[in-house]
Amino acid sequence: MMATDAPGMRGIRSRNQGGRLRDKRDDTHIATVEDQYGIDPGVRGDMHLGNYLQREGLKSLNDLVHDRRRRD
Repeated sequence: MMATDAPGMRGIRSRNQGGRLRDKRDDTHIATVEDQYGIDPGVRGDMHLGNYLQREGLKSLNDLVHDRRRRD
């Protein structure tokens, strides 16, 4: 079983000094997101997360993960 940061979260995310979750970098490859969160957005793995979010009109990685869970 995967370790989690908090109830309902998938994986462990780092936090900034104020304790809030750090935003995922926009230059993260989609393949990395696929591996970490077990989703398949249906695009090339070398596409950057920021480009994908912008194209799909999503604000964050969280929106992507929850959007895909509802469709699958």
